[in-house]
Amino acid sequence: MTRAESTIAFPADATNVRGGLLAPLRELFTFGEVLQELVKRDLKVRYKRSVLGILWTMLNPLLMMIITSIVFSSLFRNTITNFPVYVFSGYLVWTFFSQATVSASSSILDSAGLTRKVYVPASLFPLACIAAGLINLALAVIPLCLLMLVTGAPLSWAIIILPFSAVLLGLFAYGVGLVLSAAAVFFRDAVYTYQVVLVAWMYLTPLFYPEQIIPERWRLLLYLNPVYYMVQLFRQPIYSGVLPDALTLIAAILFTVVALGLGWWFFDSSRKRFVAYL
Repeated sequence: MTRAESTIAFPADATNVRGGLLAPLRELFTFGEVLQELVKRDLKVRYKRSVLGILWTMLNPLLMMIITSIVFSSLFRNTITNFPVYVFSGYLVWTFFSQATVSASSSILDSAGLTRKVYVPASLFPLACIAAGLINLALAVIPLCLLMLVTGAPLSWAIIILPFSAVLLGLFAYGVGLVLSAAAVFFRDAVYTYQVVLVAWMYLTPLFYPEQIIPERWRLLLYLNPVYYMVQLFRQPIYSGVLPDALTLIAAILFTVVALGLGWWFFDSSRKRFVAYL
């Protein structure tokens, strides 16, 4: 057992929470301390041999913003007034979603050694990845605020909705992570397939370009893209200085509920067969 694994404390009544239709949900609360240790482990592993450590969380979207600004700002200077803030406000959402879901997709496979030694609810592993990602997302807001000060972008009171936006984004990512982590147990290539899908998904989301340039006949694909609404939950308060409109809020909530519901159903119906494949 590794040092990270040995620090995990398990409730004495762990086996008593099994059973019942809502048992998996109860386990998430019962194993709260374990979740904290898994989040710490995820953060430590991610930055274990990095010189800058957790600073990469802030530098990664900043560097990507600089690159895309150099490449695309001249193309859209007539339609996007503050291109760096426009890109950053969308890309930090995408960075969280892509990194958290990719990490969640292999979380059960990566923790197979731990699950063979002690009982840990399988749903806790993708949840820890999402929670660690939310911490990184919060840290990424720091360089965004600095960028807004440097570029003279106004800081609106509408940003008070960002914690709610982060919760919705996290729950949506958790639903996706549940599906991916369960699928990867039975089909190992699901992790690599998803990474390829993410590349296309990123370019189908208006992160570096204005949505107005999308032809009318392709707009339906945009409106069926759940990440588009997640980006808008952050971009409208940060870049436009307004609260997200009702349509954006409703769509984001619906996509979150569907993703979380389907993800939990698929994961819960699959987890009993994990032992045979791990």
